[in-house]
Amino acid sequence: MEVDSDRSADRVVVPDVVGTIFSIGRAMATEAGVTLANPDPDGPPIGALAWPGIFIITRQEPEPGAILHRWDSVQVWVRADEASSSVTLLPTATPPSLSARLAPPSNSTFPSQILSLGSSDISARRRR
Repeated sequence: MEVDSDRSADRVVVPDVVGTIFSIGRAMATEAGVTLANPDPDGPPIGALAWPGIFIITRQEPEPGAILHRWDSVQVWVRADEASSSVTLLPTATPPSLSARLAPPSNSTFPSQILSLGSSDISARRRR
């Protein structure tokens, strides 16, 4: 990949993300100042291909150590981790900090009857 010398973005070094879990590799790439991309320019974003589940980065272009402009793309190929396909993830409780943000304040004037409406009640009210 040739680097255009007329661009004003600073230059960064491409990290080695091969062999890492996609989410870790993406964090490494962001820290280095590049972004990961699907090698197929007509395909979905790489984040959509590597979700849900655990995906391992198997190949990258350009190679580690290459110099790119900040936020240029590094193409990565991923594969689903076979071990993760046999693991069932159980739902976890909502973290307390999130629960506090989701609950209406105790002095709220939010009508409590809306909270008890079913989807059929809401649909009926919309038709009126």
